Amino acid sequence: MRRSVKFALLAVPFLLVAALAYLVSDELQTSALQASYLTQLGKKLTFPLRPGPSPSVHYPNSGPYDRRLGYSQMPLYLERLRARGYAVAEQAVPSGTMNALINLGLNAPYREKTQAGLQVFDAGNRLIYLSRHPERVYASFDAVPPALVDALLFIENRMLLDPEQPRRNPAVEWGRFSRAMWDRVLHMADPEHESPGGSTLATQIEKYRHSPEGRTESAQEKLRQMASASVRAYLDGEDTSAVRRQLVVDYLNTVPLGARNNFGEVLGIGDGLWVWYGRDFAQVNALLDARSPASLEARALAYKEALSLLISQRRPSYYLEHLDDLETLTDAYVRLLAGAGIIPAALRDAIQAQSLRQQAQRVRSPGAPIERKGTNAVRVNLAAMLGVPRMYDLDRLDLTVGSTLDAALQRDVTAELIKLRDPAYAKAAGLIGDKMLQHGDPRGVTYSFTLFERSRGTNRVLVQADTFDQPFDINEGVKLDLGSTAKLRTLVTYLEIVTELHQRYAALAPAALRKVTVSKQNPIERWAVDYLAQAQDRGLAAMLAASLERKYSGNAGEWFATGGGMQHFDNFEPWESTQQFTVREGLKHSVNLVFVRLMRDLSRYYQHQLPSAGAEALEDDASPQRQVYLERFADREGRLFMGRFYSKYRGKSPQEQEAILVQSTRATPVRLATIFRTLDPQAGPDKLAAFIRAYLPEAGLDAPALAKLYDHYSPQRFDLADRGYIARLHPLELWLVAYLRQHPQATLAQVNQASAAERIEVYKWLLKSRRKGAQDKRIRQMIEIEAFQQIHQAWKRLGYPFDALVPSYGTAIGASADRPAALAELMGILENDGVRMPTVRIDRLHFAAGTPYEVSLCRAPATGERVLPPEIPQLVKAALAEVVDGGTAKRVADTFFLPDGSALPVGGKTGTGDNRYKTFSRGGGLISERVVSRSGAFVFYLGDRYFGTVVAYVAGPEAAKYKFTSALTTQVLKVLAPILTHHLDLGGPGAARGCEVPQAAATATAQRLD
Repeated sequence: MRRSVKFALLAVPFLLVAALAYLVSDELQTSALQASYLTQLGKKLTFPLRPGPSPSVHYPNSGPYDRRLGYSQMPLYLERLRARGYAVAEQAVPSGTMNALINLGLNAPYREKTQAGLQVFDAGNRLIYLSRHPERVYASFDAVPPALVDALLFIENRMLLDPEQPRRNPAVEWGRFSRAMWDRVLHMADPEHESPGGSTLATQIEKYRHSPEGRTESAQEKLRQMASASVRAYLDGEDTSAVRRQLVVDYLNTVPLGARNNFGEVLGIGDGLWVWYGRDFAQVNALLDARSPASLEARALAYKEALSLLISQRRPSYYLEHLDDLETLTDAYVRLLAGAGIIPAALRDAIQAQSLRQQAQRVRSPGAPIERKGTNAVRVNLAAMLGVPRMYDLDRLDLTVGSTLDAALQRDVTAELIKLRDPAYAKAAGLIGDKMLQHGDPRGVTYSFTLFERSRGTNRVLVQADTFDQPFDINEGVKLDLGSTAKLRTLVTYLEIVTELHQRYAALAPAALRKVTVSKQNPIERWAVDYLAQAQDRGLAAMLAASLERKYSGNAGEWFATGGGMQHFDNFEPWESTQQFTVREGLKHSVNLVFVRLMRDLSRYYQHQLPSAGAEALEDDASPQRQVYLERFADREGRLFMGRFYSKYRGKSPQEQEAILVQSTRATPVRLATIFRTLDPQAGPDKLAAFIRAYLPEAGLDAPALAKLYDHYSPQRFDLADRGYIARLHPLELWLVAYLRQHPQATLAQVNQASAAERIEVYKWLLKSRRKGAQDKRIRQMIEIEAFQQIHQAWKRLGYPFDALVPSYGTAIGASADRPAALAELMGILENDGVRMPTVRIDRLHFAAGTPYEVSLCRAPATGERVLPPEIPQLVKAALAEVVDGGTAKRVADTFFLPDGSALPVGGKTGTGDNRYKTFSRGGGLISERVVSRSGAFVFYLGDRYFGTVVAYVAGPEAAKYKFTSALTTQVLKVLAPILTHHLDLGGPGAARGCEVPQAAATATAQRLD
């Protein structure tokens, strides 16, 4: 009995060890315990959508997949969008268990996407843009040729699809992992011993998606990959058969295969075949099918190309450049596959007889055809909002966007604009005629059209179209001379001044107003004081209306001192020069001289609002302000000259710069000596002799004469201004070429900084007191510039797109240029009764659908910014309606109607740009001119909700053949009217567009992101 007990006691440990060994062995074979535990864990790994922002989301820090799809940058994106008026409508809320695993260092466990990319929908939820990466993928396991599956498993993960073990953990192949660990130990003892990895497909996917730079840099990182892949494998239950088949599909679809110019990152076998070998994905798959009737040679080449990609994933960048090495390795694997019975010997021999050849198609990024202009404008806007620098990166984000575009309207408008370039169609549409396309080929005209809608506190872009078949956007990306559309900006500024004067003087009694002293050189303020002193109705609306009745002459015979010289302006119609016009009439008929004189009054008003320094400088010869103004003039004009000279010499070699400089004057020994001594003051007389012989070989100077020139024209004897005079060159041009010799890489900003003292020095003649007349002229120029800076600020506040105005009365008729989109913004302010609303192309964004990072954002309604009192827009819109009713836009009259048959209120401003480059003599005479571009524009409103622009444009020398005016653009709008009427709800209140953000969600967004 005791012996039995003793035997039993001795046997228990062995039984326990045997049982444990059996359990471990069984677990290694079946993964039963892992399957049970991880399946239960997986049920807790949830991330449901909830209204408003999530209280806790752990975004991935690194990993190529997470960066490419935008998950790593989500905090930045959300912050930027919040700052631009978007609020979180819904966001995924990861469970506590999921967050705990992420905090332990695991990758977020969810079913990842094989394909992702940007999608854009229009306002009617129609798909208008789709980017999918990778582009060529297997839709399912059944779509993968079995021959490719067999080759992949032989190379990477042979036991993955073992049907005997349905619960197997695909993250670990224990036999292979053990061998890899042992090889690693041997490698540590003997560095020459190879140490292949023990990765499975599951861990490889984790690596190239989520590990830093897609690499395994440590044992800890390897364990993180294995643990993450294990958890992910059991999200759908204990049976991993379907998961393991999907791993094959995912790997084949997403394995990194290097990168290629004009394509970018190559992911997956499908894109790899196209980029590396120029092969059609479907064709290769058909050839890999065992039932393929194709020749053995064709099947062999397809197999070799696909196999080579599976092998190349270890060093894709290297093998792209060393195809011979890849071929050698591929042939070795072919022999192994044949030896293992996976491919027949005949196929082996046929494969080895084939050669790999890179015959990739020229893969180019898609351009921006005319039909996609609106969509591309949305993408550009989206990239700017998110801070994404490249369209390449934007298109790979896991993001769905809802835009404000009306795709059907955009399509129909674009199609109509394209047809208008056909001569026969243009004639039928009424575009061939006086002031339109009577001259010039209709096919050479580029048309642009934009349409906006006021809705929910925003200006929504419905249409942004043009016929320019390049990525360049006519509406927003070009500086155009839009002619008399500038009169609209001038009119609004004029009414703002009247409003300012009303605020200043309306509270004063008539007796007090009669005592106010106003200079005769300030006619607007003089009128305002006189009006308020005698008006019965002293309200702002009445005063603004009265200001439109002030009269100006249309006489074109006057020369105006503006813009640094004497300028002359013409009217469009000769009869306009014989009459006087009210401001309202001048706008209606677009009389140039009315607005030139109005701009002169605006300039004079702002000059009188400046500090007294300007007047003091002109009235008191001893005032120190004279020196201040004159030095500012010298600096400004010097910068202008320096900019021209820098463009002339930039990028030229020292020899080329020297030759150009000499050719800019008539060469004489004295001038050449002056130039040489300035450019190279340390060089000796012998080099001067060589310089003069090179450019004036007939000079025949002897040694004494050369020595005299060398000594007499030393830089120490003459200052820069004198040397410029002697050489008959602008002193700053002489200085610049010398400077660029010493600083060939200098930028214009550096040149300007270095030449500050020289710019003042060369104007020393102006600073002499005896030149008072010349000084006063320059001081007045600087005062005018200061006044135009004030006008620019007023324009800028209303959306003017550029950083400065041309300081000339010609700015009133288009000299300072504009952009169609900026004009539309001004019209939007008028439509919104003086409130500036944000322009919106995107009203909803949906990131990372079906992931723990999922979030939907909506454009929250904006309150806007009041930039004009409501009385100004009301008055201006009425004046613009007169432009349509009987003025320069009368073609559009009686074109748009409400459903009840009554006329829709329509107004707008026309403009014609005839942009020419002119060269004048010192006396002001015209030497030459060339046409740079021609344009016609019409900025309009339709009722109370819609507004936009129409532009016709011809660039380059061909523009000289065209004589069209803004009449062309008004006719184009008339042609588009049936399309617009069909698509737009002209008489209705407008549909509630966009997506709604619950107020609580919007508030929570602000609180949690601040």
